[in-house]
Parts: sequence; C-alpha cells; structure tokens
Amino acid sequence: MGDHRIRDIRVHSVSVPAKAVHSHGSGDVAGIRSVLLEIVTDTGITGWGEASPWPVFTGTAEGNAAALHVHMRPHLQGQDPVQVEALLNTVGKVIVGHNEAKAALESALLDITGQISGLSVAELVGGRQRTEMPLSFSVANADFEKDLDDIAALHDDGVRLFKLKTGFDGHAFDLMRLEKLREIYGDGISLRIDYNQGLPAFDAQRRIRDLEAFAPAFIEQPVKMHERAALAEITRATDTPIMADESVFDPREALLGAQMRIADIFALKIMKSGGIRRALEVAAIARAAGIEVYGGCMFETGIAHAAGAHLMAAVPDLLLGCEFYMSTYYLQKDILAEPFPVSGGKVQVPTTPGLGVTVDRDKLAKYRLDLFE
Repeated sequence: MGDHRIRDIRVHSVSVPAKAVHSHGSGDVAGIRSVLLEIVTDTGITGWGEASPWPVFTGTAEGNAAALHVHMRPHLQGQDPVQVEALLNTVGKVIVGHNEAKAALESALLDITGQISGLSVAELVGGRQRTEMPLSFSVANADFEKDLDDIAALHDDGVRLFKLKTGFDGHAFDLMRLEKLREIYGDGISLRIDYNQGLPAFDAQRRIRDLEAFAPAFIEQPVKMHERAALAEITRATDTPIMADESVFDPREALLGAQMRIADIFALKIMKSGGIRRALEVAAIARAAGIEVYGGCMFETGIAHAAGAHLMAAVPDLLLGCEFYMSTYYLQKDILAEPFPVSGGKVQVPTTPGLGVTVDRDKLAKYRLDLFE
C-alpha cells in the first residue's frame, strides 16, 4: 500500500438550497446545512467525507465542524490514513457522540484507502452484493398539488417507491393524500409512511389502523425515539411492518431494539451509526434477529449519498430499497462534478476506487459558509 501520511485536513461548512420545503412530523427543512471533510495525504491523494446532522434528530453542523476541526484534527495529522479502524478508535476516545463527524472521517479515510488500493468502498467493507438499488422518494411538500406534479415526473423517470411524510398537517390530510395516490397509481407504486416521531403514543394505534387500508409497505417511527416500549406494542398490534429510525442509532441501540422487538425493520443511516462499519454492525444484529433493513439518509449532498450507496451495496440482504434521492431530486444543485448516479428509478453504486465521486470546487466555493484549515 506504500507509505502515506495525512498532511492537510480541511473542514468546509456548506449551505445548499433545496427546490422546496419538506415538512416532517418533527419540523420543516428548506435546504441542507452540512459539513464536508477534505483530507489530503502527503502523496497528493484527496479523500472526502460528509457530516449531515439535523438539529431535531442527531446534532448540529456547528458542533460537528468543531468536533472535526478542534478535537479530532490533532490526532489525525501525520497519521497513516489506511489505518481506518485504529483512527476511529482514537477519536472515539477523544470525543463522545458526534456520530456524523465520525462518519465523515471514516468516509474520507476509506475514500483514500480505496484510491490507494484500487478498490471501491463497498469492496473495502465486505464486497459488493449488488450494483443498483431501487430509489425511494419522500413526499413531504405541504402543497400536495406540487407534490403530485413531482411524483408524476419521478414516475416518468422510473421511480416506483414513494414515502409519504405524515403527522405534520393533520390526520385527514394524510388520509386524503394516500387515497389520491392509490386512486392515480393503484398498486403500480409502493407507498411507505413516515411519521418522524409525529404521533402521540396513546393515539398512535388508532390512526395507524386508518392508514393500513392503503396497503403501505411499512410505517416508520410513529412515536418519539425514547418511547421504545410503546413502539414495541404498536409493532405487535399492527399488521403493517413498523420501521424504527430515530429509536435505533448504533449497534447498542440495535441490540436493545432487537431484544425488545421494537420494530420489523431498522433504518440504516451512516450519520446515525457513526459510519459504514458501525451501520453494518447494526445490519448484522438486525439480520440475526430476523429484522429487515432499509437504506435511509439524512439531508445530504452526493458525498454522503455515495457513502450510503456503498453501505447498502455491502449489506447481504436488501428488500426495501434506499432513499438517496436528495442530490438528484431535492437540491437545486449538488456539489459533485458529475451527477450522483441515478437512472431508471435506481441508484447505481459507484464502482471506481474509493467513493467514486469528485467534488466540483466551484460549487463548493459557492455554497461554502466557512472553511477551517
């Protein structure tokens, strides 16, 4: 592998506008506030990672930028970037939490290691199980007529998986949208439902029963993240599969979730777990317990999407697809030089060494708020 050392570490704080406001049970989002990590070796190889937090869910961009620039940097400078697990273990002892920053670090190190070895990230973390995955789009515009136009365009592009964000504008609004989508598309699309913790636990089962008439593939995180006992009761009482997202971050929470049987599905996200390797541990626990997994994302640019695609390519079983749609269908512009690979309603997993994506420096400069180096 040769001798390579980390020479430069740059932390880019960016704000990328979206095409429309997306509403959720836990708040509205009008763009992506993210932190991009750039690591350069003394041999001239550049690796990229992304920390994409959401303040109501995982953390803040400011906190993750500080974690990378202030707390992790001194322990990375001059180190061998190929020693990925050793470096993650080191920073794990330096700073608690900040899983998104740790995911960004792992991604940048794997990107470098892949370029050195000639292997893609998926191959580095276990091997590519698949080369493409069905793409799910989140239906989350409070203006449903606008959403209908977007869904029609996406359907023309080959997208057949649609996840309806619910719980932000009343039960009647949710039922109306589901009824309309089934009226237009029938069984030609797979509908999924995501409450983003938006239901009160005491009333969740009654509302969920109303939605089951529209045959959703799953219902995601109806109650608050800490209400695991309530989530387990809902899972036992509901015919439709229930997915845990906010209630399962890392392997420890996955083990607890499996023991309590809080859900039928776990949403895998590298931002929650602290990187691809920890997310694969969550997937392994789920697999051992007979729990399915799904490729989720935060509000991300194409860098994090690429890391997520490599993660899901390496998962042995994947029945429900992934939602790496933001760089293609949500952002006004992404920061990649070439579009994140989506075609025919499917994500194409990059096969070139490392992450397999290149950052457009001009776009990065346009959307950058701060640079720490």
